[in-house]
Amino acid sequence: MTLRQAQDERVDAQLAGGSSGPARHVAIIMDGNGRWAKKRLLPRAVGHKRGVDAVREVVRAARHMGLEALTLYAFSSENWKRPEDEISDLMGLLRAFIRSDIEEFAANDVRLKIIGDYKVLPPDIVKLIEDALARTAHNSRTTLAVALNYGSQQEIARAAAAAAAKGAVTVAAIEAELDTADLPPLDLLIRTSGEVRLSNFLLWQAAYAEMWFTDVLWPDFTPGHLREALDHFATRERRYGGR
Repeated sequence: MTLRQAQDERVDAQLAGGSSGPARHVAIIMDGNGRWAKKRLLPRAVGHKRGVDAVREVVRAARHMGLEALTLYAFSSENWKRPEDEISDLMGLLRAFIRSDIEEFAANDVRLKIIGDYKVLPPDIVKLIEDALARTAHNSRTTLAVALNYGSQQEIARAAAAAAAKGAVTVAAIEAELDTADLPPLDLLIRTSGEVRLSNFLLWQAAYAEMWFTDVLWPDFTPGHLREALDHFATRERRYGGR
């Protein structure tokens, strides 16, 4: 079966609707690091560091909960507007996370994937990322997709242009060119911190995903909250526009 045929079948299956079943692919907008720190009169950098700790625990939990894919919004294409010192702190945390966790990923059959244009990041980070991608390329238990310098509108524009260059521009043709083309369809999108918006994240992929918004700030988000969201998802009947 070609990739295009697989994409067509996926669209047909979505339109058919049906019960949720277990989630295969969950995405999270990890929001609230700065507010978490502000509430405690701490520097924002401390909030970001605690946010990385939460990432580590949630990735481990996703593996144990049987998720095939977990996509995390780590750094958007709009985040470059933040103060330089905050961007520097975030880049430092990214370096530290890759260096400290890649061995655990390799040992536990976790594949790292990057969506977005990560190659504009500092060269040493690009090298760390590419080494980590190569190291985990053949892992298959869970895929951790990290969105870096990612914007969904830009992704859709790139995908549509690539589809047009190859032939007819159809839903399946665009899906085949998305950064997430090799991942299962998005089942559930979670956003922390009480904000209720998508912030240019997985706009195409979220077309029929279930949404779960929580007031919990990201550094306080635990595997228990992930389980709560998955339990909510399991109660949903996914109709995809049907009755």
